[in-house]
Amino acid sequence: MGDNKNFVKDITNIEEDFARWYTDVVLKAELADYTDVKGFISIRPYGYAIWENIQKYADEKFKKCGVKNVSMPVLIPESLLNKEKDHVEGFAPEVAWVTEGGENKLEERLCVRPTSETLFCNMYSKWLSSWRDLPFLYNQWCNVLRWEKETRPFLRSREFLWQEGHTIHETAEEAKKFTLKMLDIYTDILENFLALPVVRGQKTETEKFAGAESTYTVETLMHDGRALQGGTTHYFGQNFSKPFEVKFQNREGKEEYAYQTSWGISTRLIGAIIMAHGDNRGLKLPPKVAPIQVVVVPVAQQKEGVIEKATEIKENLENRFRTEIDIRDNYTPGYKFNFWEMKGVPVRLEIGPRDIENNQCVLVRRDTLEKEVVSLDNVNNRIAELLEDIQANMFKMAEENVIKRTTVAKNMDEFEKNLSENQGYVKAMWCGSSECEEKIHEKTGAKSRCIPFKQEHIADTCVYCGKPANKMVIWGRQY
Repeated sequence: MGDNKNFVKDITNIEEDFARWYTDVVLKAELADYTDVKGFISIRPYGYAIWENIQKYADEKFKKCGVKNVSMPVLIPESLLNKEKDHVEGFAPEVAWVTEGGENKLEERLCVRPTSETLFCNMYSKWLSSWRDLPFLYNQWCNVLRWEKETRPFLRSREFLWQEGHTIHETAEEAKKFTLKMLDIYTDILENFLALPVVRGQKTETEKFAGAESTYTVETLMHDGRALQGGTTHYFGQNFSKPFEVKFQNREGKEEYAYQTSWGISTRLIGAIIMAHGDNRGLKLPPKVAPIQVVVVPVAQQKEGVIEKATEIKENLENRFRTEIDIRDNYTPGYKFNFWEMKGVPVRLEIGPRDIENNQCVLVRRDTLEKEVVSLDNVNNRIAELLEDIQANMFKMAEENVIKRTTVAKNMDEFEKNLSENQGYVKAMWCGSSECEEKIHEKTGAKSRCIPFKQEHIADTCVYCGKPANKMVIWGRQY
């Protein structure tokens, strides 16, 4: 038991080696583990419970917009993938192929889905006949496979879990509107549920989804100042519906191609929660998404009546909160405090013999580590207030990091200086040339994150080439 006291010291210091710290937290907080196939992770129950909470919240939001869930196959024939030129070129380097079934070589290679636009379009071409059938608002929760070169648990693993929504509409206007509506939902999920402030905007031509007319994004910033794409929505116009013959008889009785959207968020959001909120004690979970919101830890539990009282409190609390009790008899209370702090549980309730005598307990909040003594008569209400306060405070702390790490650059000297001294978002003007975008990336490692909806006029000229510019772009190094 003595060896376990230094348990949390096993986490690398967040300021010394952020990448190592991240991996330590993933493994030690028991969110996921490596498997024997490189780039593939096993998501453990605690990590999966976070995903289930995100899934439940998002799924309810989608359904309120009329979206219905479906399931599509995991394999896509090569001929189907090749129908949309930009799309296949965008995904070709990351595709895994199935060439044999049992003992037999397949007549046509099958690709393990990296995304399902082609499958949805293929089915939509069979199911759609009239404008009266529209819109089709479909989504699936599934896994996809992309053969990434560099992998890191949750952030970039070769197989990940996600939802992919695919909708078709009668008019371009309706489809564009729906694309932005889903971006609003993603904003809500990230900001209100995961306490992650976002920058909303449109991706540049270079950064947009392969096959899309326009891509929109919610960008988030991690503790170390690197950006992470939180979710994207895409307007396709008729780019897929034409090659896939997704057409309908319009109100004038003429044949017309449908207008399409797609949108997705993935288990990468778990990586965002870890990296935007965590600290040297480990994980720090926003209460709304935390699998366990309150953990009851009895102190001097060997003494008569302590475990009984702690269990009674736990049973009372779980009517309102996701609650756990830790009555393991082979660990000290100190070890347990560290353990649950590392797991990011928002509130810890401590109760010992003296507390029982005084009809009280001690509450400790994970975000600030502040302690307070609370009467057992009022403990439910106080925990409810605390959870609300922690959720708001975690958003505020993440927002302060964004503000602190957002700088403005009018020329490349400022741009490079900002990134080396205070890595984060750089606001700078851009002329619209993809060549300038590429040169900025080569020189600094920063990519365009988005052309934000909230535009500011920083200068008259492009940060790279000095030509006239009227677009303000947010740049940053990324995960």
